[in-house]
Amino acid sequence: MAVKARFTRIPKVHQLISAGIPTEVIPTYCALADYSNNKTGLCWPRMETLARKLSRSPRTIQRHLHLLKEKGLIEFVERKRDWHGRFGAYVYRVVHIAVVAARKGVDMASSSSSQRRSKKRTTTTGHGGPMASNKSLTKPNQLTPLPPNKDFKDGYEWLFDAASASDVDAEHERDKEQQRNRAADGRKEGYEWLLG
Repeated sequence: MAVKARFTRIPKVHQLISAGIPTEVIPTYCALADYSNNKTGLCWPRMETLARKLSRSPRTIQRHLHLLKEKGLIEFVERKRDWHGRFGAYVYRVVHIAVVAARKGVDMASSSSSQRRSKKRTTTTGHGGPMASNKSLTKPNQLTPLPPNKDFKDGYEWLFDAASASDVDAEHERDKEQQRNRAADGRKEGYEWLLG
């Protein structure tokens, strides 16, 4: 009998490494996510089971689990008792799965009311199922800049017209000469007795 494969969504490896998770701990996190419920994030595998699956010692798995707890990726919910009344496996919560499931539940509740109002979109394959919105994945359309309504030479005749350029240059030189004379007069103030 074939086993139905299910997928569990976990953070990307580079996100885990950037969060400070050592690479040898990531398989333990993945194995724990495999055992967890995709809606609640809860699971209760024994450390020996995880150790056997990952070819590690139970003590190594215990150290990995405590490190994942310190980093906030899993929570120790409670400790289960076996059928003899002794303490057995812990109940763990994979935080990422619980958060994604809660977010999906909120999204589903809000989208069910908006689906009544909006048209159903179908995929190009024609299977008729609803498509997910891609609004958050695409950039907003940027409008192409339009050319100016007025003549682009307005106010810049001195740049485009050779005849008016000489007039502008002469006016500029007169202004510079006046500024130099004022600066020179300012330096002479108070020293008339010396220069006079």
